[in-house]
Amino acid sequence: MTTAVARDPQLPKFTTRVRERADAAFLYVGSLTDLAVQTVQQFRRAPVERPLLIAQMDQIGVRSLSIVIITSAFIGMVLALQTAYALADFGGKMFVGTIVSLSLVRELAPVLMSLMVGGRVGAGIAAELGTMKVTEQIDALRALATNPVRRLVVPRVVACTLMFPLLTVVAILLGITGGLIIAVSSLHVGANEYLRSVIEAVHYNDLASGIGKTFFFGFSIALIACFNGLRTSGGADGVGRATTQTVVTSSITVLIMDFFLTKLFLFFF
Repeated sequence: MTTAVARDPQLPKFTTRVRERADAAFLYVGSLTDLAVQTVQQFRRAPVERPLLIAQMDQIGVRSLSIVIITSAFIGMVLALQTAYALADFGGKMFVGTIVSLSLVRELAPVLMSLMVGGRVGAGIAAELGTMKVTEQIDALRALATNPVRRLVVPRVVACTLMFPLLTVVAILLGITGGLIIAVSSLHVGANEYLRSVIEAVHYNDLASGIGKTFFFGFSIALIACFNGLRTSGGADGVGRATTQTVVTSSITVLIMDFFLTKLFLFFF
């Protein structure tokens, strides 16, 4: 009885913490949705300033190519090796091109590219906007009658939404090329045979499903990064918290969205 009485006061504290966490999560999602609506409204109101958009596309897309090249090439090589090893007893060498291409096109290239590039891009956006927030530069924009959403959020969201599919195409091509290198050099599979199996295996539906997801991934990652950056407080420590939260939240969001988008594309295609 004594033990039960001693534990009873802990129950309200636990339920209170759960309720507070749930309230904070709903408030976060609601505020994020409000920012998404404002972003779409500002985008429809007038064209995005070209210099700002080009600068963000360079920062997000061109400067992320090194990450995409390294990640995709070695993922393709590993897939080819694992396929040949796992299916060696079943004559799996002839299926290397098929498995590598389908795995990359439908899942691995879009998701891994979004996680790797999203971590880099999301952290950079959150740190940049967070620094502007704590140094009151965003308040200065409002004082000059400039909408921060239009000036800061829209170019970054549009650039991410456009560049992620292009980076996914690069990731797919490099991953297939990495698999080709291993198939020819280590598995003794002819290049023509490998490429023929890739062409026969990959269809339009596969490309539409894999690349189509990244439009949503790019939009979500940029929106989360901008939101966390704009609500940063507490100086340099707050900027660090916003950056960490952006990387974690965007990664979880990509994985959750991947499941539902896969179900959606399988239904339509």
